[in-house]
Amino acid sequence: MCKLLIFGGTTEGRELAEFCAENRINAVISSATDYGAELLPESPFIKAINGRLDKNEIVKLISENKIEIVIDATHPYALLATENIRLACEKNAVRYCRVKRESNEIFGTVLENIEELVEYLNKSNKIILSTLGSKELPILSRVKNCRERMWVRVLPADGIMEYCENFGIQKDRIILGKGPFTVEQNIEHITKSVAEMLVTKESGAAGGYPKKVEAAQRLGIELITIKRPQETGSTISEIIEILKELK
Repeated sequence: MCKLLIFGGTTEGRELAEFCAENRINAVISSATDYGAELLPESPFIKAINGRLDKNEIVKLISENKIEIVIDATHPYALLATENIRLACEKNAVRYCRVKRESNEIFGTVLENIEELVEYLNKSNKIILSTLGSKELPILSRVKNCRERMWVRVLPADGIMEYCENFGIQKDRIILGKGPFTVEQNIEHITKSVAEMLVTKESGAAGGYPKKVEAAQRLGIELITIKRPQETGSTISEIIEILKELK
């Protein structure tokens, strides 16, 4: 019987899935995207599910699989997903553990949220490369002269080009790629876009933040970082100790 459910789609989620596969721990791994599912190891001990789930769907998933412990390894900025997972665990009276991503020193211009980012970007006419992904495009489309100024780096997916164009991003200003990216790849993308501003989140080493910092510094452009929401949780090492109890 599978007692463990991991919500991943992140570097931490992949690491935990690999630990389960190597240690013969049966686990259900839920990823919101196809790319997140691609990161998972092929193993008879891993049952992969991909697609975004609401609270009621998570409640059902926990109940149907008789889950006893849930590990939330979703992205630090996926606040709605984390809230839905936590509430579903409360509903099912199962143990909930949150993976807290380790932080790095923050560089450049630091902003609190994406609304503050739009306000800041509207104070200039500089060319922007956003690495925030497609999720934030509805808000980023409010940036002044967005069509002329904005480049975006997003995950390749069905319909993604049309989706970006719907929010004012020109087709030749869309960079498709799967991260985390190397310093050299970041430099290549900044150079291609002729960006004067690189926009990112405080995604930690797992999300490639230090490599974006180095690329921006080497090219002498402004780095703009959206701060990570405050959260509590356990490190990846502490979570692995919890998983060892399931062996």
